[in-house]
Amino acid sequence: MPASSASPARQPGSSPQLSIGQVLARLSPEFPDLSPSKLRFLEERQLVSPARTASGYRKFSQADVDRLRFVLSMQRDHYLPLKVIRGYLEEMDAGREPVLPSGVPVSAPSMLAAERRLSREELIREAGATTLLLQDAVSASLIVAADTYGEDALTVLKSLVELQRSGIEPRHLRGFRAAAERELGLIESALIPVARRKDASSRAKAAELAREIAGQLEVVRSSLIRSALSRLQ
Repeated sequence: MPASSASPARQPGSSPQLSIGQVLARLSPEFPDLSPSKLRFLEERQLVSPARTASGYRKFSQADVDRLRFVLSMQRDHYLPLKVIRGYLEEMDAGREPVLPSGVPVSAPSMLAAERRLSREELIREAGATTLLLQDAVSASLIVAADTYGEDALTVLKSLVELQRSGIEPRHLRGFRAAAERELGLIESALIPVARRKDASSRAKAAELAREIAGQLEVVRSSLIRSALSRLQ
């Protein structure tokens, strides 16, 4: 993917100029949990490489800020672990057009934009759903009732519309919420050693480890489903 002013690809020609505090001021409105410790953590994981002054202070270019926004968006909106995001960016840096693990390509402008929020009526209209289907989805704990909804809720509701055409209703999927809660319990148990440490760096590491574990659980779940489907053929 060619680099542009909005692209997270590395731009060596961008002169560094921003301190950590200035970067936080730019990104914190979109990502309130961002902290100096998390910025350093992302640098340790090789997601961003700010320049250093002679006295060792980090200086970030606008390209670095765009790259950070891209990384944080992929974490928040796509729930991807950092090693997957790093691989994606390495492909982009090499001039290729990478895709997410789902196989869906992501353009920088769409990822860098703030997440769209939809009213209840907009959500129903864009998903091609009915008010009753949304109510059933909320009752089955598949969608959380809210004043406004994000892209994730829209994706789920669109899937429920398609499933309904095959005779699968939200009430049939109540077990999905219970399964998700069981997986959350597994993740929380695995995080206990890290979660005991209350510093900001440990919290960032715990959040990243949670994503990595969730990704591995998804691999196992997908494999089991594929194996089960093969028995139907």
